[in-house]
Amino acid sequence: MLDFDVAVIGSGLAGLTLALNLAEQKRVAVITKRSLLDGASDWAQGGIAAVLTDEDSIEAHIRDTLIAGAGLCDEKATRFVVENSRSAIEWLIRQGVPFTKDADSSIGYHLTREGGHSQRRIIHAADATGHAVQVTLAEKVKSHPNITLLERHIAIDLITGKKLGLQDNACHGVYVLDNASGKIKTFSARHTVLASGGAGKVYLYTTNPDVATGDGIAMGWRAGCQVANMEFIQFHPTCLYHPHAKSFLITEAVRGEGGLLLLPDGTRFMPEHDPRAELAPRDVVARAIDFEMKKRGLDCVYLDISHKPEKFLKEHFPTIYGRCLELGIDITRQPIPVVPAAHYSCGGILTDLSARTAIPNLYAVGEVACTGLHGANRLASNSLLECMVFGEAAVKDILAQPARAPVTLPEWDESRVTDADEEIVISHNWDELRRFMWDYVGIVRTNKRLERAQHRIRLLTEEINEYYQNFRVSNDLIELRNLVLTADLIVQCAMLRHESRGLHYSRDYPDQLPEAKNTVLTPPEK
Repeated sequence: MLDFDVAVIGSGLAGLTLALNLAEQKRVAVITKRSLLDGASDWAQGGIAAVLTDEDSIEAHIRDTLIAGAGLCDEKATRFVVENSRSAIEWLIRQGVPFTKDADSSIGYHLTREGGHSQRRIIHAADATGHAVQVTLAEKVKSHPNITLLERHIAIDLITGKKLGLQDNACHGVYVLDNASGKIKTFSARHTVLASGGAGKVYLYTTNPDVATGDGIAMGWRAGCQVANMEFIQFHPTCLYHPHAKSFLITEAVRGEGGLLLLPDGTRFMPEHDPRAELAPRDVVARAIDFEMKKRGLDCVYLDISHKPEKFLKEHFPTIYGRCLELGIDITRQPIPVVPAAHYSCGGILTDLSARTAIPNLYAVGEVACTGLHGANRLASNSLLECMVFGEAAVKDILAQPARAPVTLPEWDESRVTDADEEIVISHNWDELRRFMWDYVGIVRTNKRLERAQHRIRLLTEEINEYYQNFRVSNDLIELRNLVLTADLIVQCAMLRHESRGLHYSRDYPDQLPEAKNTVLTPPEK
């Protein structure tokens, strides 16, 4: 049994913020499925929203967030995040994150503007902010004596008091598969933090990395956590459409800096859908693109910023410029082919303002959590901010808890399983799930489509559970099991919402109800 004060599952910005802030006083394990940088945080392009100038205000940032959230944001959580935005950015600057400088700016850094924001408030490192942040923090994590980094380790399930037959239902640790050795390790921890990201891989087209398989949401649900608002999946309007450009995102900032969305004949279409045109929130833009593509039978639409000076584009969007050029697209002269793709889960495990779940000693931070900040639609560049603010809140709560002795945990039992005879079942089920989720639970939904999806999910769940009970676990099996459960939670939430609000658009319920309510699911008692 491996023993730590805190086990952090995930190595995105939420996980690294926690680990670095706890490590001065606690022994921390950072458990990550692949390498330290293989997560959605590293892929974030646009930047981090924060109130940093006198022209901006906390009230304006709150107001923009509430408007984007379509009446479902928790105002306390929103105020909490925005009021702590400056200190979060200052912490990153102290860590050495190389944000883009601007000598003419009152704060010395360049701020950009994105859809839904009333001010320029997005601090960024060119167009690869997440990578700049993650590389900076990763170096500190790797060298810290109190942090044990476990790469190529995937969490299987949380170990709770209920599972152990104890009176409490606290979380006491986690079972983890070491992908290098194939052995399952038992981690005992006084506090466990789910910082495992979202579930974009439940869809056929996504901007997310391959690791975004809903693991934390599924583990939390199985352990007894409530989940909320899983129907609100943000589809990023502009993912590069090219056979060799898997999951490459074209940041919102391209539209923020004047990029125009065009039909193949060069006609603009956004002004017909919303007075804010290209600067409308993501859900509006994604639905408009989806509408135009379906109406006209298009494979994609085009995002054109070639009217801007070449020097400006190379300076502000070097990553996008370089990647597009590799694929034969010169963004200084040509428009970029784009399609919407699953991007962000606004729902997740219900938490409070200290990032606590309903299970004692278990926290959830980042995209895996539902804090109330995003409501029915996340405002651009609020996600990395949420990771840091709630990461810091969890740190304060963990450090305030009295010390406890470790609980002796049973080893993982593999006595009644054998090696799988064939892996084709897993890859076939994975493919089927992602296709029908895209077709039936995508940008536009209907009751019939949701019923079809639910029927398929039930069949897949039976098949996967039988497989899980009879064969040794593998990384692919763990991810598939989690994806199917997460898909089920998305569909359950979508079926309960009899209106169209934010990211959830139903043809059967096109109107918005007068009262905004969260969709909360509670696991059945076992």
